[in-house]
Amino acid sequence: MTKRFFYGLVTGLLVAHGSSVLAAGDAAAGRVAAETCLGCHGVDGYFNAYPNYHVPRIGGQQAGYVTAALKAYRDGGRKHDTMHANASNLTDDAIADIAAFFASQGK
Repeated sequence: MTKRFFYGLVTGLLVAHGSSVLAAGDAAAGRVAAETCLGCHGVDGYFNAYPNYHVPRIGGQQAGYVTAALKAYRDGGRKHDTMHANASNLTDDAIADIAAFFASQGK
């Protein structure tokens, strides 16, 4: 089983079960921890300058998906240099808080 397949499988299972699979985070603490995230993911229609790609707005995303994605970026299962740099020092508790914050936001 390849690492990519494994992380995809885990992400899919977490999304399918939603945030109930994970310990609930603190959305208020997550708002503080997500300050850096909001610089890109909180802007409607934001495009990265180079390479040019659309940055998704993640307010309202399921907590399970955000948690799985951040852990995969942190641990190297998902490749994106900027996301890895931002997630590399996050603890599981901080990730749960950030996920709770984004899940509490409207899309």
